Amino acid sequence: MSNKLTNLIAVVLLLVLFWIALLSMGSTSLTFDELAHIPAGYSYLSHQDYRVNPEHPPLVKDLSAVPLLFQNLNFPEQSPVWLQEETAPAWWIQFDLGTEFIYNSQNNPTDIIFWARLPMILLLVLLGWFLFRWARKLGGNLAGLGALALFSFSPTFIAHGRLVTTDVGAALGAVIATYFWLKFLKNPSKLNVLWAGVFFGIAMLIKFSLILLVPFFGLLAVIYPFLLDRNRLSALKEYLSKSLLAGIIGVILIIYPVYCFHTLNYPAEHQLRDTAADLAPNQITPLKNLTIWMADKPVIRPLGQYARGLMMATQRTSFGNTTYFMGEISAQAWWYYFPVIYFLKTPLAFHFLILIVLLGLCLTKTKREGWLKNNFTAFSFLLFIFIYWIVAVTGNLNIGVRHLMPTIPFIYLLVIMGLKRIMESPGRFKKPLQITLATLFIWYASASLSAFPHYISYYNEAAGGTENGYFWAVDSNYDWGQDFYRLMAFMEEKDIQKIHLDYFGGENPRYWLGEKYVKLNPKEIKEPPKEWVAVSMNQLMGGVAEPVPGFDQETGYYSWLQGETPVARAGYSILIYDLR
Repeated sequence: MSNKLTNLIAVVLLLVLFWIALLSMGSTSLTFDELAHIPAGYSYLSHQDYRVNPEHPPLVKDLSAVPLLFQNLNFPEQSPVWLQEETAPAWWIQFDLGTEFIYNSQNNPTDIIFWARLPMILLLVLLGWFLFRWARKLGGNLAGLGALALFSFSPTFIAHGRLVTTDVGAALGAVIATYFWLKFLKNPSKLNVLWAGVFFGIAMLIKFSLILLVPFFGLLAVIYPFLLDRNRLSALKEYLSKSLLAGIIGVILIIYPVYCFHTLNYPAEHQLRDTAADLAPNQITPLKNLTIWMADKPVIRPLGQYARGLMMATQRTSFGNTTYFMGEISAQAWWYYFPVIYFLKTPLAFHFLILIVLLGLCLTKTKREGWLKNNFTAFSFLLFIFIYWIVAVTGNLNIGVRHLMPTIPFIYLLVIMGLKRIMESPGRFKKPLQITLATLFIWYASASLSAFPHYISYYNEAAGGTENGYFWAVDSNYDWGQDFYRLMAFMEEKDIQKIHLDYFGGENPRYWLGEKYVKLNPKEIKEPPKEWVAVSMNQLMGGVAEPVPGFDQETGYYSWLQGETPVARAGYSILIYDLR
């Protein structure tokens, strides 16, 4: 295939991705985490104050806020939820601030949400372009297009690439940082060391889970020198010293200046107070004490703020959260949660592609001698996937397939590289294999297109399809608050004047529905209301799930709805009942 035709098809795929994301974004209401991320990003740029949402680095939130700076918005800077003058803020204060900023400050919520999300779609497209470029470099034009096709029709990337969250940004950071790190290893010039450090620093500003790049890059720097045809001990010293230099560049040139800007107007005494409160439950006492000590020191407190966020992220991973999974509810993680969710949230056609690659590689003769040296890039991808998945599976935080997104582009690249090797091997079954691969790619794209615009709720056929996916897991896998606008449309169509609603998400029902909205608290009602009732699937499944042994929170509070048949769904994630 010619370069010109390859570029044309790549542009078409990226445009399709852009328009799918943009067109489906408009009907997607504000999701849970966006309620905190949008005001946080705006406060960073408009006030240079990092008091809100420190458990996530600022870069993606900053990008989402750039268009908002041109809208003459009112920010609730006199509200107690922003001032936080008396005591350290509770965790949920950031969501209260989101409600104040988006809904209660005479701003236009629709405009804020649209313009904040638009840069996220551009990040999504940028990741697609970079993945195409890298796959093309590794395997040629068809490989580049194959990787881009897998990415462009990924329900998971489309779902989260339209939202003001850090997950797609984390995937982009992991991919670009790894690309430049491998480039540095293969040619440790001063320029490549510089770029490796810069993109490492940028990755650290996107999501704290990318701290796993540190052991990953460290292992690569230790392994690679032993593959060289020169003095391996001196090569090891060179690579370790230059890796350390790249890390210092990332911290000094990238992380430190960005955190300096974001803490310019954050009072040092508040940073100290808030850091001590946030890290109070942390059991790593030496690091906790060091971070608290740094919090009000003029020169190093930007790094103290970074350390605070990193420790908040790691302690959340260890402490866990309450999760519904396969009919049960628990505050502790299931080790098999991520493997099951990844399998069910990925189109089945992709799993068949993996099977073909594994079977084909088993049947293909491969020279064992020098394999690592000749396949170091593929080995690097496998190593990162292994490190990241081991931490995810053994950790105590089950937050959805989006948590695995930094590894998925590497899986795409490995599959495409494997397919290329199989197709280049001698054999008599090339034509049937080509037909099979074409069929699988068409099936893959069809599964994605048929999910439009309900990408957050997508589950594959093995899970019973999107309609039945709620049985397996909810939250950001199924119900993140994205269908509230569809509930409003149903109410308008049926002329519903009052509805009892238990909603999970970022929207403010009172703002949109006024007196039509009655907050439904199932744990407090004595008997079911004889009215219209709507319940988010996340809330419902949590209220009917079986508690695992040792789970001490109240359950069963939605048993009164189990005998009722919903008359409709808003999208897939909000059930609507007529109990009149």
